[in-house]
Amino acid sequence: MASTHPISSLDDLRRRLGQLPPADAAAAAAAAARQAELTKPRGALGRLEELAIWLAAWQGRDPPALERVAALVFAGNHGVAARGVSAYPSAVTAQMVANFEAGGAAINQLCRAAGAELTVVPLELDRPTADFCTAAAMSEAECLDAIQRGMAALAPDLDLLALGEMGIGNTAAAAAICAALYGGPAAWWTGPGSGLDRHGVAHKTAVVGRGLMCHAEAFGSPVEILRRLGGREIAAMAGAILAARERRVPVLLDGFVAGAAAAVLQALEPAALDHVRAAHRSAEPAHPRLLERLRLRPLLDLDMRLGEASGAALAILLCRAALACHTGMATFASAGVSDRS
Repeated sequence: MASTHPISSLDDLRRRLGQLPPADAAAAAAAAARQAELTKPRGALGRLEELAIWLAAWQGRDPPALERVAALVFAGNHGVAARGVSAYPSAVTAQMVANFEAGGAAINQLCRAAGAELTVVPLELDRPTADFCTAAAMSEAECLDAIQRGMAALAPDLDLLALGEMGIGNTAAAAAICAALYGGPAAWWTGPGSGLDRHGVAHKTAVVGRGLMCHAEAFGSPVEILRRLGGREIAAMAGAILAARERRVPVLLDGFVAGAAAAVLQALEPAALDHVRAAHRSAEPAHPRLLERLRLRPLLDLDMRLGEASGAALAILLCRAALACHTGMATFASAGVSDRS
């Protein structure tokens, strides 16, 4: 049975990551064997076949199911946003949360189309993190609380989780995390986010660079990088990914900011993302570079850069298509179709 205990410290987070359950090899083998028997040339459905096997492996059963699918969106505000790193003011975070709750956002429509429950978790929006150019974004207690809230937000008995965020300024935080984890200049990781022009991107890059200089002594610790440069919604996504792994729930990861949360876990434990698939490649310029580091091949590439789990919700539809073929197609034997000799 997976652990459900709260994380007591950042050291405890490291310990938990060292005790992650593996995929169910027997379920994966059974799903692969069924794929080989379906009325199609072997491998003809490409990555849909791999998705069906992935779902079986992490749900621990073949056939897998998609009866309860959820999208989980965490929202947080960032002190660094006061430095003008976004095209929108911080007040938009709470306004968009209200829009999610009223059903008026893109994620509401995409969840409805994908047959997914939507849960939005605002994280102290009236109390932004500290400006990472002058101080650590979060105390250890604040970071642990956000991770734990992410873990606790995972509903029971999920078959699939789509994970995303909302937070003005959080692409700056994600850029800083990636630069601290992987190296390279701030410009490699900093992009327009919600729509900055080239002058805005240059200013944002300078801000990210200043934050990196402020916290350079902590770059040997992924957890410290998260605490000092991240945000509550980023820490909460890391917690949700961990909880999903402990409960063997497959995860569809949204864009650049969600990827930065996942990167912290992978830096702590290389196998931490085995249950994760990248839903899409976003239009944020650094996202392809991050996906390469994460060793995740995106399922979709639609030039999206909205966040709010929108790309992850779209990928739910691919999983449903994969499952429909896996469970609904006839086998060569049942259809009376000759297999290849």
